[in-house]
Amino acid sequence: MEQTVKQISDRFPCREDVIRQLYRFYGDGDPFPPAVYLYGHTSTGKTSILREFLSHHLEDTKCAFLNAIECYTNKILFETILNRLTDHVPSADNGYASVASADCMRDFVGHLSHLLDEELSYVVVVENADRIRDMDHNVLPMLLRLPEVCGLNLSVVLVSDLPFEKYFVRTGLSPVIKVFVAEYSKKDITAIMKGGFEKVREEIRINLEQMLEESTTQAPISEEEIDKRINVLMELPTEFYDNYLNMFLNVFFKVCRDLKELQLVSFECFQKYCEPVLDGSIAPDDVTKLWRHIFKTMKLALSTIYMRMGSVNQELLRPTQQESSESLEQVQTMKRLARNLELPFYAKYLLIAAYLASHNAAKEDKRLFMKNHGKQKKRLQSVNAKAKVSEKMATQLGPKSFTIDRLLAIFYAILDEKVGLNCHLLAQISTLIHLKFLIFASGEGSIMDGSARLQCTVGMDFITHIGKMVGFNVRQYLCDFF
Repeated sequence: MEQTVKQISDRFPCREDVIRQLYRFYGDGDPFPPAVYLYGHTSTGKTSILREFLSHHLEDTKCAFLNAIECYTNKILFETILNRLTDHVPSADNGYASVASADCMRDFVGHLSHLLDEELSYVVVVENADRIRDMDHNVLPMLLRLPEVCGLNLSVVLVSDLPFEKYFVRTGLSPVIKVFVAEYSKKDITAIMKGGFEKVREEIRINLEQMLEESTTQAPISEEEIDKRINVLMELPTEFYDNYLNMFLNVFFKVCRDLKELQLVSFECFQKYCEPVLDGSIAPDDVTKLWRHIFKTMKLALSTIYMRMGSVNQELLRPTQQESSESLEQVQTMKRLARNLELPFYAKYLLIAAYLASHNAAKEDKRLFMKNHGKQKKRLQSVNAKAKVSEKMATQLGPKSFTIDRLLAIFYAILDEKVGLNCHLLAQISTLIHLKFLIFASGEGSIMDGSARLQCTVGMDFITHIGKMVGFNVRQYLCDFF
């Protein structure tokens, strides 16, 4: 057991507890549990650990990995499971036919008993298992009792982001083993990213060699200069990268805890962080000057951390030397980003409403969004409070959380048209959450009951250009600019 745990932990650090639980269920030679529910936030390694453990560390066990998003009907789901467990691949030779036709649950169970060997063990892994709730009411209860029905040593592993309490069936569900995969802590993310220093250094070395190949007469780079930079890069100690990670996570960890996104943005920022060290203008141990050099780059990267918009991140992470041209480049990039973002009309107003809710105090909503809000008394305290410096402005302090009810109230206040509250409007809120323009502060997954609290992640420049696209002046409804 310990050898298997160590082998997988070398590839997936900070997940020893989850690996040990999987080994107890599937690796000790006992009959498999009928069903296991593996859940946790995205980018926590659920599916990757399962694939590594089941595919490479279990002998005489056939595994079927499928995605419930792709298997959107009962027939596709049943036939995909049969194809994967029997190693059948639909192709032109067989007319793209499945190994057997399974139109209903009875046919599926019959084919399982007929096609599979009783001497072997089987594991079916269903990703995005919450989509099964949209299928027929008998699919989920039957999957949880599949080994009992077909008489095989078969286990069904359901992988999802939602807790099992979100599943509700009138007929009830069989007991299921629940395994929770917790989010990575700051300490875990630091340890994981520290282990990738050699890979990051190798990628930067490859980029430097490509820079030499792509150099032109307008911007010539000598081979000696590239070799000098590569030598400095290969001599950088691990402490240099450790200092950078501590600096990077202090800025980004409060905004994003998605390991994949952090690794992506960290690599882009680290290239900029290394530039003055590689050309010899700043010493590797001069942390103060390195922080001043990378501060503006990290600030720009914060505004597009979740936005996979082609080369936008590259453009943002290459600011020019002069301050004026740097500001112009940032504005132009935000314009291109807002212009390329194809959101529905009402979704743009919902995003604007979310930004206003995140950067205005709730007590100011009546004054900002109602015509007859009464006369406001001028007090010395309120006058002094308006004399804010930029560091104390709400737009500079970061987004605050708000409820769905407040979001919709502001949306209807700023929208000139009369629109009813329907499923399409709520679906657009979900789309903004999926695009990471809105993130959950609490009550994740509970949009319909109104208990969720959200935060808006976009910046001031971005939302200003979104407002211009629909003819809405955002600054007019922000308390900081009164």
